[in-house]
Amino acid sequence: MPEYESVIGLETHIQLNTKSKIFCGCKADSWEDLPNTNICPVCTGLPGVLPTLNNAVVEKAVILALAMNADSVQPISYFARKNYFYPDLPKGYQISQYNEPLAVGGHIDIPLPKGGIRRIQIEKLHIEEDAGKTVRDNGKRLIDFNRCGVPLVEMVTGPDFRSADEAAQYLIRLRQLLRWIGISNADMERGQLRCDANVSIRPIGSTDLHTKTEIKNVNSIENVRAAINVEVRRQIREVEAGRKIESWTLDWDETTETVRKMRSKESEADYRYFREPDLLPIQIEGGWIREIKKALPELPLARRARFVEQYELPEYDAEILTEEKSLSEYLESALSTFDGDPKVVSNWMINDLMRMIREKDILAGDLTIQPGQLAELIQMVETKEITGSTGKELLEKVQESGKDPKIIVETEDLGQVSDEVALRQIAKNVITQNPDQVATYKGGKSTVIGWFVGQIMRETKGKANAQLVQSILRELLDKA
Repeated sequence: MPEYESVIGLETHIQLNTKSKIFCGCKADSWEDLPNTNICPVCTGLPGVLPTLNNAVVEKAVILALAMNADSVQPISYFARKNYFYPDLPKGYQISQYNEPLAVGGHIDIPLPKGGIRRIQIEKLHIEEDAGKTVRDNGKRLIDFNRCGVPLVEMVTGPDFRSADEAAQYLIRLRQLLRWIGISNADMERGQLRCDANVSIRPIGSTDLHTKTEIKNVNSIENVRAAINVEVRRQIREVEAGRKIESWTLDWDETTETVRKMRSKESEADYRYFREPDLLPIQIEGGWIREIKKALPELPLARRARFVEQYELPEYDAEILTEEKSLSEYLESALSTFDGDPKVVSNWMINDLMRMIREKDILAGDLTIQPGQLAELIQMVETKEITGSTGKELLEKVQESGKDPKIIVETEDLGQVSDEVALRQIAKNVITQNPDQVATYKGGKSTVIGWFVGQIMRETKGKANAQLVQSILRELLDKA
């Protein structure tokens, strides 16, 4: 039997974080609203109403197109009616774009799991309205129209993925980018980022594109990975059994981890596209595009590369510290006032600050402790004004109070104890009170010195200069 490779393309629907829907004044985010309470005559398609385009939708879509390196943001694009019947589509058609979309071309580079970069081509990017939501409840199908008219960007990739892992990596990077440029919260559990996967297989070495299936209703990145792998294995079994792959639309069942046929896949002709008669074309001036492009922030992969080059951070550190935009900005702000090795600040952020962020379920920009305060705190540890353990305790205190680290150290007497006379007396007392441990040390087990250090730290409430303590202990124990 031949060996096969998978050929995968993704279609993503991105909910834009505008205040109102795409064609009416209803609020766009209705996740927590009761069913059918965030609707109006426009988004429910009542007779005689006319849609009015929300300019913020176009602006955010253009931002995304530029961030995705679009070959062209079209100066003129048109809306089209996509006709199909479904219970949660009250008009009987969806206002979308078809062969004259907002933007064409573009790409995004994704780091591959085993190293290297794959460039994923973007075929087109267009804006459209969302449909409603169908809920199954005890054998009944309930319809919630709240989501009707929520603004979406649909983005279609080329058949550029060769594994489920690559597809998952693309979604991780896309979600990061959407949050980074501030156009979507991209929460898959809330339907703010939805993905359909087009999957086919072919013998390794072939360049032909074979019949594909489309997997729908996948609500997490891990489920996308799992669904693709399941479908690839199913197609291989079908081909090796001598059966043809049918062009199906498939539903992913997360509970059983299986795909099942929903329907035969529609063709474009089934939707009977035609230009939307109730909306004018979108006209975008080149000057406006240049203004948006100028305002784009440095993007995640570029910032990661710069952190490696400018601050000489390891790839691992740079990757973690550019996962989220405000975290990367926090690092740069802290480094601007820190006199020392950037790796030291990176360690504190990865090991301590990010733990705090996770525990509090917030972003770095929401922390009480400011970047300059963190830099000051770390500087105090590096210059031996306080111990490392005191520094970790101080981190919590600054976060709770917002007070300057130096003020807390002074008012609570947290400064490091480096008085050699005082430490020597404490060490003598500990040695005198623990003859068994002294005998163990004299017997050749030098690691027991750590136990003595711990006793002195307890006596000084963790404020003793650990290096000085070890030096004193070795001198006294060797003479004991």
